[in-house]
Amino acid sequence: MKAFQKFTVTNLVYTLLVIVWGAYVRASGSGAGCGAHWPLCNGEVLPSTEAVKTMVEFAHRTSSGLNLVLVFVGYAWARKISAKGSWIRTAAFYSTIAICMEAVLGAGLVLLKHVDLDQSVGRAISISLHLVNTLFLLTTLTTLSWYAFHSEQGLQKAKAWIHRDRFFTVCTAVFVLLGISGAITALGDTLFPATSLANGMQQDLAQGAHFLLKLRVFHPIIAITWIMLVFIWSQRFEKIETSGIRMLLILGISTQFILGVLNWMLMAPTGMQLVHLFVADLVFITFWISGHVDRMQA
Repeated sequence: MKAFQKFTVTNLVYTLLVIVWGAYVRASGSGAGCGAHWPLCNGEVLPSTEAVKTMVEFAHRTSSGLNLVLVFVGYAWARKISAKGSWIRTAAFYSTIAICMEAVLGAGLVLLKHVDLDQSVGRAISISLHLVNTLFLLTTLTTLSWYAFHSEQGLQKAKAWIHRDRFFTVCTAVFVLLGISGAITALGDTLFPATSLANGMQQDLAQGAHFLLKLRVFHPIIAITWIMLVFIWSQRFEKIETSGIRMLLILGISTQFILGVLNWMLMAPTGMQLVHLFVADLVFITFWISGHVDRMQA
């Protein structure tokens, strides 16, 4: 079980890096680096070109492929150490579904040409679906890792996937909306870069502005709503034995708020976008774990 614990944490961390690299592919305009070909890159198994965008996209595909392999290794391992219906086996099984959907949605972005400078509604829908599935993947790998370290509960029969607490469900739904709005905002920042804060606000308020620009205003509103909800949620972890998770939640949402403000003030440079996304995923992971903590103390 100790080896399995190390594997699940490694897989989760690696997945986070793949997600961030995927964001870099979008931010650098490298999504079309392999052309409209999938799974081949420009019709080749190994691209012969030295074009930077092609290398960036090919690296993402390669890392994603390894991610898929690791997830399936985790499922095979979970089958050996846990019974059918247990938390560990269930989480590992769901992770295989999520990673396969990641591959399908990623292929869809390429084949439908929802990459590079595409400004269509279809692209907004595609990245939203991709974002939702990525969050699902994170829940599966987080749950798998959590119960690997709490094997006594992990070997027991799994309950409802989303914690059956109404407030937790609301918080989860709001974060999904926050993630979608964040993905659309990041896409708008990439396709319509502002030269200054004033220019950015003019873009958003201009008559006939592109729908991606009009939607950017919703992201900070949803973010503030999420922060307030999670702060309220964290108050149930005031006991000494669970105070650590509360501290992590408060630290996470505070850091994310600061990064969000900096991202806006600096007009969303690529590096800041990636840090913002990485911390957002860490906050979501912490929040998801808090749901399992709440189950265990109920």
